[in-house]
Amino acid sequence: MYNDQVIPFVKNLRRGRGSTANPDGRFETTQREAIYDGWTDPEITGQPLKTTVTIETPKSIISRNSSPDLPFDRSINAYRGCEHGCIYCFARPTHSYMNLSPGLDFESRLFAKPNAAELLAKEISKPSYKCRPIALGTNTDPYQPIERDYGITREIIQVLSDARHPFTITTKSDLVLRDIDLLAPLAQGNLVSVGISVTTLDRRLARTMEPRASAPGKRLSAIQELARAGIPTLVQIAPIIPGLNDPELEHIMEEAHQRGATSAIYLLLRLPYEVSALFQQWLQENYPDRASRVMKLVRSTRGGKDYDAEFGTRMIGKGPYAALINHRFNLACRHLGFSRQKYDLATDLFKRPMPATKQMSLF
Repeated sequence: MYNDQVIPFVKNLRRGRGSTANPDGRFETTQREAIYDGWTDPEITGQPLKTTVTIETPKSIISRNSSPDLPFDRSINAYRGCEHGCIYCFARPTHSYMNLSPGLDFESRLFAKPNAAELLAKEISKPSYKCRPIALGTNTDPYQPIERDYGITREIIQVLSDARHPFTITTKSDLVLRDIDLLAPLAQGNLVSVGISVTTLDRRLARTMEPRASAPGKRLSAIQELARAGIPTLVQIAPIIPGLNDPELEHIMEEAHQRGATSAIYLLLRLPYEVSALFQQWLQENYPDRASRVMKLVRSTRGGKDYDAEFGTRMIGKGPYAALINHRFNLACRHLGFSRQKYDLATDLFKRPMPATKQMSLF
């Protein structure tokens, strides 16, 4: 919370960011509150918050899951935190594990893993490794702005390409077009699928809700360019926010279809842990006229709660309103001829990388 007298100052500091606050994480033993001490002149504007990047050197890079709700069992995240700043991001609470805030810290204090490609090559070269599609962009966007400088995602794709290893990409950035030279040949062998997340076609809503992601038109253009290059491309309407962007569902699907998308999926808004309070504060500041209705509809899809993590329904919700969204989506898929299969990639082309050793192979 901020004292009213310093709100103008604070607003300038977070200009271009998604979150309206920087609350302490749920594991912290103390909670901080910004107050006006009489020294800060509300008329003096500070410099906007800058992005910082810390180098991280993990010992492994492939994360595994056994969730029945996910179409993959392994993923790679080249970065922690995400500069796109999407206010609804379900990954925000993970910054609490770093003793940082899921608010502004999540989108401005980032971590990069420059040894990711090296670790990946090592892990998939093990004799015990069994090839299955790897998902890129499950927790943070692999093409967020700092990828332009670090290029970690491209290095990962190069390793996967050399090994003929199948993978998927999910992103909100048209920076993915930079790597068409690697992706197009892989697509010919059914080794890659790209999902472009389009949440709204309203530029104002997009700028407020996901301030540093590519503009809606750029994402649609990315779908078109990927499709032209023969790369299987799906549109991901995620998240659908009841009472905010759900009226656009069919329009987004139609626009994506016109540009060559062949399949579609949707996910309902998820508000785990600190995300709920952050999202509600953002709603009150940016859409006070509909904040109450949005949350009422959200709770109607979650059994009266802000969020329900139950397997089977956590991605699509439950109740009449969730069923209506699902019905609309299914009708649109049938009308447009969309497949709802995210991917069915080849695994029989995998070539295990040679381990980095001086020992020569006997075969």
